[in-house]
This record gives sequence, C-alpha cells and structure tokens, in this order.
Amino acid sequence: MPETDQEIRAAALELAQGISRFLEDQLGDQLLGFYLLGSLAHGGFNRRYSDIDVGLVTEDGIDEALSAAIKAEAAKLSPVLAPKLSLFWADRQFSIGRFPPLDRLDYLDKAVPLVERERIVIDRPTLSEVRAYLRGAPFENWASGTKKFAALTTLDPENHKPYLRAHLYPARFAYSWRTGKMASNDDAVEYLNKN
Repeated sequence: MPETDQEIRAAALELAQGISRFLEDQLGDQLLGFYLLGSLAHGGFNRRYSDIDVGLVTEDGIDEALSAAIKAEAAKLSPVLAPKLSLFWADRQFSIGRFPPLDRLDYLDKAVPLVERERIVIDRPTLSEVRAYLRGAPFENWASGTKKFAALTTLDPENHKPYLRAHLYPARFAYSWRTGKMASNDDAVEYLNKN
C-alpha cells in the first residue's frame, strides 16, 4: 500500500486511467470524455481527505448497471482506493446525471482529459446558481457534521476524513460564495487571507 501523498496520488491516477480504459471498452462511441477533476486535476491531493474525483460525459448518460460496473472495476483495480472514487457524470446536454454547479465549474476550468472524443461546452453556472447550491445540501451536510463532531469525546478512525473536511470546507464555501468559482483548499485559504 502506498503511503505518501505522492505515492497515493500516483496510485489514484493509475486507478483513473484503468477506469478510462474500462469505459472505452464498455461505452464505445457513447463515450465523449472522461476527466480528472478536483485535486487530481489542479493540485492539492491529500491522502487523508481527498477523493478521486472523475467526470464522465456520454451521449445519453449512464444507468445503474454501468455505475455498479464502474465501482466493481475500481474495486478490482485497487481495493484500497476504490472507496475514494467519486464519479460525476452527465449526458451530452448535461440535462441528466450527477454534476452539481461547482463540479461543472471544475469541468469547465480545470478538467484534465484522460479520454476526450469531443469536448462538450456547457453554460457556466452563475453566481446565483452556485449560491443556491451551496445553501442547500453542501452547507446542511457541513453544519450537521460539525455539530456531530462538537459532541464527540473521541474521534474514531472512520471520522478522520470528515473531521478534516469540516475544518477545510468553510474556506472553499466562502471562496465559491464570493466568486462563483471553484478552488483548492490552499487557494481558497490564500484568497480569504488576502480579501
């Protein structure tokens, strides 16, 4: 098992590349693009709290069977890292799928293609859309988590990642709320220190 951030990042990239090959085989002409997103695309990957964010764009979206097959392939390729795989997906029009506003911004601004047959250009989420999204599930989940951590007397291993995120995400929320953009933890903190 790799141990350093660099080793785990390299293993995460290898997993994503393996998934890209699997998708090429499974989807054929339906596959429009498969991308690295998040910290794997723009830096800041950390073994303690980073997910392996990937974006998939297809002609018609994906179904539950393919979603399950992707998870199974990830588990086959890397049983240790597969639980970190976070799949964002959409059809050609971005009308169905799992691609919230901040992740669409990440796709537009910083996605790194592993396979790209056609770059689908989508409308940029507006500041109002970003704020509406943030005040929903992201903020609610963060608030709920911080209340839970405040009540704990000890921190169990399964809570380490959410605990770290509870401290890191406010900077990213504030950055996105103010700018309507997506940033790494480090960039968001730097922005807030200057503004």
